[in-house]
Amino acid sequence: MNARKVDPASVGEQHASDSPLSVMTRSTPTRFFNDSCNTNELRYAIDRGATGATSNPVICLTVLKQEYERWHPVLAQIVVDHPLWSETQVAWELYRRIGVAGAELLGPVFEANDRTWGRLSIQTDPTLYNNTAAMLSQAQELSDLAPNMQVKMPCTSAGVAMIEEATFRGVNLNVTVSFSVPQVIAIAEAIERGLDRRNQDGLDTAHMAPVATMMVGRLDDWLKVIAQREGLTDVAHLDWAGIACAKRAYELFQERKFSTRFLVAAYRHLGHWSELVGGDLVHTMPYDWQVKANGSGLQPSDTIHRPVDSEVLRLLQSMPEFVRAYEPAGMTPQEFNSFGPTLRTLRSFVSAWHDFVAIARDEMLPNPD
Repeated sequence: MNARKVDPASVGEQHASDSPLSVMTRSTPTRFFNDSCNTNELRYAIDRGATGATSNPVICLTVLKQEYERWHPVLAQIVVDHPLWSETQVAWELYRRIGVAGAELLGPVFEANDRTWGRLSIQTDPTLYNNTAAMLSQAQELSDLAPNMQVKMPCTSAGVAMIEEATFRGVNLNVTVSFSVPQVIAIAEAIERGLDRRNQDGLDTAHMAPVATMMVGRLDDWLKVIAQREGLTDVAHLDWAGIACAKRAYELFQERKFSTRFLVAAYRHLGHWSELVGGDLVHTMPYDWQVKANGSGLQPSDTIHRPVDSEVLRLLQSMPEFVRAYEPAGMTPQEFNSFGPTLRTLRSFVSAWHDFVAIARDEMLPNPD
């Protein structure tokens, strides 16, 4: 997973324009987003070439805690202005405002990129993962918050069912909770149908920039859980599972000429970045991983087309769960919901959303003890 080394002095934090991520965005088609709407982290990323940002309930909960002095007065005022609202309504309004603030920070990037890139991805309520109509309605609501808003929703069977219609309505989607080749293919095909309908009706598609996310590290995590259950001890090859699936997915996206950009997320090691560079794809990177990449001394190069070692791939293909994720027809949309990484990720997102709502509850019903 090692890329070519450069002089570490040339990528010091004082040289933002010479950092590996800046070099990547200038010298290859590969883009990167900041995987947070935290103000300082987003500014760091923009200074190094980021052309977007992503968020989800876990991220927004973290931002709320990190920037509590900024957001607590906003929360308190929402409670005052809407005395009849439930705690969920109050939390949802605060969540929307955190997203809008991130979109505003990306406004200059949006304008500098022909109003196509420079978007803030904000996720639908994770508790709606099984409700197509509710996700569609909420996607439209969130899309209307700002001209550079991008809407995240999960690649569950219900989520896949709303992609075409949301795209047709002009919603720029970032479909997430996705870990496999069949999922990202289903996403791209549905988006393509929506774009085709818009084109047939004479509606603008030139400024739409939909993305299909693959959470590569979460696939690795799941296979390691299975390996532990089965008593396997030699598991180094599992660090390549997400990379192998991402490389195959990217190849299929290019072959089928999808309009949707492929997006890599959920790092567990720098190979999730350094092995997936050079193509027309996107990385969404948490701040900590940006710092690691920029301080790594790794020179970005065209690694997306470099095949995974054949022995590593053979070992991976001995695991049925990897095959489900790797083969384009490995799962049907009806099977997406029961896939281990889907269940684990939805549970964490729903839990984080409940924790976010609990902060609104504490403002409305302060603990008297």
